[in-house]
Amino acid sequence: MDEVEWTPRHPKPEDLRVGLISWAGSYLTYEPYKRTVTADARGLGRRQTWEILVSNEHDTQAVVRLRSLQGLYLLCEADGSLCYGRPRTSHHGCFLLRFHRNGKWTLQCIISGRYLESDGEDVFCNSRVLSAYHMWTPRPALHVHVILYSPFNQCYARADPTTCRVWVDAPVPCLKECGFLLHFEDGCYHLETSTHFFLSHLDRLVSQPSTQTAFHMQVRPGGRVALSDGEGGMLYAQGTHLLLGLGSSPHRGEEWFVLQRCPTWVSLRSKSRKFLSLIYDVEVHAAFEHLTPMSLFQFESDKESHALQLRSTNGCYLAQRRHRTVMADGHPLESDTFFRMHWNCGRIILQSPSGRFLGIAPNSLLMSNATVPGPNEEFGILLANRPFLVLRGRYGYVGTSSEQDLMQCNMDQPDCIHLLPCRQGIYHFQAQGGAFWSITSFGTFRPWGKFALNFCIELQGSNQLTVLAPNGFYMRSDRSGTLFADSEDITKECIWEF
Repeated sequence: MDEVEWTPRHPKPEDLRVGLISWAGSYLTYEPYKRTVTADARGLGRRQTWEILVSNEHDTQAVVRLRSLQGLYLLCEADGSLCYGRPRTSHHGCFLLRFHRNGKWTLQCIISGRYLESDGEDVFCNSRVLSAYHMWTPRPALHVHVILYSPFNQCYARADPTTCRVWVDAPVPCLKECGFLLHFEDGCYHLETSTHFFLSHLDRLVSQPSTQTAFHMQVRPGGRVALSDGEGGMLYAQGTHLLLGLGSSPHRGEEWFVLQRCPTWVSLRSKSRKFLSLIYDVEVHAAFEHLTPMSLFQFESDKESHALQLRSTNGCYLAQRRHRTVMADGHPLESDTFFRMHWNCGRIILQSPSGRFLGIAPNSLLMSNATVPGPNEEFGILLANRPFLVLRGRYGYVGTSSEQDLMQCNMDQPDCIHLLPCRQGIYHFQAQGGAFWSITSFGTFRPWGKFALNFCIELQGSNQLTVLAPNGFYMRSDRSGTLFADSEDITKECIWEF
């Protein structure tokens, strides 16, 4: 693992998206039916999410456009009003984005020189004199389960529960300890580990969030962030062991991290309950009964095409080679690294580019032999770096509300769903208090059940899944905010980010 040449992936569109919070605490929002822009929303949803498109960037400023998830742009008109549509000229919709030391952003219209501001409800560009009303707080809009990559050290942050510290020393982000939950509260961020401890200003992990675990964040386009205590201390890796802690003298940008969504790592088991593992660097065998780092694969998939790539910890992808063998020596753009996935009751079937299905040969080697899949071509699949799920649907996160006794799907802050594997692809869902999820006769959920129920998870994309509930229906989000399990088919409301 120490000698792995792991190439970090390029930023994806979701890494470049932010919500913009005005001085009044409201979010910049586009109204798709009215083609207008307001700032009266109090939470970060789809209509409050903007992609920052950079055409020119320097240390303290950049020329940008703001594009919504619908593909239309924030536009400033000659009279200072704002609208929502497509640019009419090369500079229409361009803003000079300045990064301020307090983490705030200002956006100045390139054409008029006026600053973007809000009165707490409406948005406009009237004044050329900078004031506090022109300050916007960027909030990363990617899923809250993240990893932190240090370009300076070329490693990922890793929590160590035994020492109650965080180190920046993981070459490959395949461990659950590399995942963090990024909580946003009162303008600050709290980093929670996979074991539910929080990074504090004292460079140690503590059990509860407080003012000592609150960090200010500076955000740059492209997912780059820097965390500070607001009093001059910056968070960066220090010493020969790369301890993540506060310091006052980072060098050459070592305080900057790339914030990315936590990747999905899985293990695959054959019919004989042996893990698929790398042997002799590139050969893939169903050889071991115990999980090792060589048995982990990053799950990279496009839910539209159902094309799947499996990246091993050696940095290469599984690929079909001569004599129908499958080797871990592929490169990301090779056509032979793309497999089609099929699901059968929580077990996955992989079809190679030749049309044949992957199975285990008598010598334990992974090969693509079968023209029709059978039990030998079905693999049990388990999430290897996810002890819990944080689910986000079309209307927000899955969580509990003090005003409702049913599970909700429109929350700004999520609840963790702890996973208790009972067999391949089947899990028990455990709520944060230790009770189990229960389901009502109406297909709704409560988080205080006494008995464990079976939920079937099927991966639909790199960070997307569907959940088949105990009643035989797919779990879906509803515009009302209530979580339901009543869908016979997989619709957009049944797809969950995790």
